Amino acid sequence: MDAVVIESVEVRDVRFPTSDFQDGSDAVHKDPDYSCVYVILHTSAVNASMAPLEGHGFTFTLGRGNEVIALCVKAFLPQLVGKTLGGIVADMVGFVTSLTCDGQLRWLGPEKGVVHMASGAIINAVWDMWAKYEAKPLWKLLVDMSPEQLVSCIDFHWIVDALTPEEAVAILKGNAAGDAKAKREAEMRADGFPAYTTSAGWLGYPDDKIRRLCRQYLGEGMNHFKIKVGGDQADDLRRAAVVREEIGPDRKLMMDANQKWSVDEAIVNMKELAKFEPWWIEEPTNPDDILGHAKIAKALKPLGVGVATGEVCHNAVMFKQLLQADAISFCQIDTCRVAGINELLAILLMAKKFNVPVCPHAGGVGLCEYVRHIVMFDFISIGASLENRICESTSHLHEHFHDPWTLKRGNYMPPTVPGYGTMKRSSILEFEFPDGPVHTARRAKQSKL
Repeated sequence: MDAVVIESVEVRDVRFPTSDFQDGSDAVHKDPDYSCVYVILHTSAVNASMAPLEGHGFTFTLGRGNEVIALCVKAFLPQLVGKTLGGIVADMVGFVTSLTCDGQLRWLGPEKGVVHMASGAIINAVWDMWAKYEAKPLWKLLVDMSPEQLVSCIDFHWIVDALTPEEAVAILKGNAAGDAKAKREAEMRADGFPAYTTSAGWLGYPDDKIRRLCRQYLGEGMNHFKIKVGGDQADDLRRAAVVREEIGPDRKLMMDANQKWSVDEAIVNMKELAKFEPWWIEEPTNPDDILGHAKIAKALKPLGVGVATGEVCHNAVMFKQLLQADAISFCQIDTCRVAGINELLAILLMAKKFNVPVCPHAGGVGLCEYVRHIVMFDFISIGASLENRICESTSHLHEHFHDPWTLKRGNYMPPTVPGYGTMKRSSILEFEFPDGPVHTARRAKQSKL
C-alpha cells in the first residue's frame, strides 16, 4: 500500500436532466436534476488486472450547487496529493479529520454542508481505492475487517456519550460469534436485502402513471411502496388512496413529506393520512428540528405510524441526538450526505445500540450502487436481523455505472466487482456540466423555445 501514491485528483461536475420528466419531484424539490460531484484519485499503481489503480468517489446533489462542492474538493488537494494509501489506511481517523476538521475550511461547516459533502466524496474515493487494492467489493472488505480494525476507523470525539469504542467492539464481536456471521453472508449472497420503491410515487406523476408503475413494481416482486406527500392535502389523500388500492392491504406503504410541514401541520395531516396505514412518515418537518421530530413521533405512535429521517442529517452528532430523543423509529442514513464510510460506521453502530432499524435513503444517481454495500455490511456485521429493515430503491440512471445494481425478487443483491462504485467514463463526459454534449444540446433546444 505504501507504493500507492495519490499523484493527481480529477474533479468532474456531472448532471442528469431528470427534471425534464419530473423524476425525483416532491413537495419541496420540484425540479431536481440528479447530479454528482465525481472525484477520481489517480495513482501510478496498477490493480490485479494490470489496469490503473484509481479511487472513484462522489457526492449527490440536485444540480445547481454542484460547482460549489467541486471547488471545495479542489481546496482539499494539498491534503491529498502525495499521500499513500498505506499511510491513509494506517490512520483513517487522522486522514478523515484532516478534511472534516481542517483549521480553515471547517469554519464553513463545521462538519456539515458543502465541506462535509466534499469530504465525503474524497473519503468514498479512498475506500473505493482500498477495496480495489484488496480485490474485494467494499461490503466484503468491511465484513472481513476485525472489530478492532473497524472501530479504529471511527472518530468517537463527539459521540462517546452515546457509544464508546468498547461498546462498538462488543457489538461487532457479539454478531461475529460462532458461524452466525457466515450464515448471514450466505443469506445475502443467495437472497439479498429487501428493497422498497419510490419510483411509483413522485409528486409530479399523474394518477394513471402511478397506477401503471405500481403494477409494474408489483410484478417485479416489490412489497414496499413509498409516495411523496406534502403538497395539497386533498391531492395527497387521493394519491394515497390510489396507491393503497393498487398494492392492496397487506403490503407496506410509506410516505415522505420532504421537510414540507411545520410540526403541528405534520401531526394534523398525518392523522388524516393514517387511514391508509402508512408504516412511516419520512422527513415530516425541518430536518434539523430534533425536538419537533420527537413531538411528531410521540403524537403518531398511538396510530401505528413511525417517523423516519436522516437523508439530510449533517453528521453523526445529529443522528446521536435523534436516537437519544426517541425521535425516529427508522434511521435513514444517506451514503453521500455525511463524511463517507467512517462516519456511516459510527451511525450504524449507534442505531444498533439504540435498537433502531437502519432503512437507508437511496435513489438519486449512484446512491443505489453505493447503498447496497452498506446494507450488506450492516446486516452481516452489525444489524444481524431483517426485522423492520428495508432499503430504498429507484429505477433511474443505473445504466451509467459499471456493475450497476441488481434486484432479485425485490431484493438488492450483493455486488461482486471490487470497489465501491464506478461511473462509466462515457457517461461522465456526456453529462458533464456545462459543456458536455447533453447540456450543449439542451441549451440549444431551450434557446429556440
